Amino acid sequence: MSAPAAAPQAGPRRDTGRVRFGHVLSSEWTKIATVRSTFWTLLAGAVVLIGLSALWALAFTASYDQMSDRDRATFTPMLPTQVAYYFGMVVFGALGVLVITAEHGTGMIKTALTAVPRRAHYLAAKTAVLGAVVLVVGIVVTFASFYAAQGILASKHLDGSIGDPGMLRAVAGGGLYLALVAVLALAIGTLLRHTAGSIVVLFVVLFVLGIAGGFLPSSWGDAVNKFLPSNAGGAILDPVHKSGSLAPWTGLGVFAIYTAVVLAAALVLFERRDA
Repeated sequence: MSAPAAAPQAGPRRDTGRVRFGHVLSSEWTKIATVRSTFWTLLAGAVVLIGLSALWALAFTASYDQMSDRDRATFTPMLPTQVAYYFGMVVFGALGVLVITAEHGTGMIKTALTAVPRRAHYLAAKTAVLGAVVLVVGIVVTFASFYAAQGILASKHLDGSIGDPGMLRAVAGGGLYLALVAVLALAIGTLLRHTAGSIVVLFVVLFVLGIAGGFLPSSWGDAVNKFLPSNAGGAILDPVHKSGSLAPWTGLGVFAIYTAVVLAAALVLFERRDA
């Protein structure tokens, strides 16, 4: 009788089916780069920020001679861009909402989570890609907004230079602020899973709370008001630290904490409930 054939030696097993985080990042980049709404939303945000910065610069130059001494003292070359930011934030925030709610609306979220069972990896990759895209675009757009405004302010010799104290930090920090707004919007969209409702909540967080804070009793309202999300985050846009507001980096840090808390809550719910 012939001897039984020797069993094949077991070599190292290779887990070819495992989805690595790098794969998820690549997938999310492909999705955000190829969806038309991404391009149009980013373009709309750029147009709003640059266009309104120029329009507000025109308004300030036209009315500067009629301004009171107090208003002139508080004017900075960054002011037109700061005002435009209140409108631009909504557009970039809408992108953050759409990145997640569009998948819920079409049902693609189920397919995505079948391919990427580890939901923490899925949400982390989506957050990282969205934050990186908005950060790069936000910095470019903020610089463009700044220079568009300065070209108009120069007619009244009100323009400034990027080398002025606090100016580079304010302009570059604007990109960081937009990235955090987009990530906060993503977290809200993950919590609510509804586009319109998420945008309304984002609007309340960024604008209504700040307006409501102005009606708080001055005895303790001033202390609370500066910690409200938009007031804290917006401090980074001011080249000069104003009394009654948080220091620029401190304010952005407070806004980042708000974003992290909402994102953590979104992850907990995302892990627990059905897609």
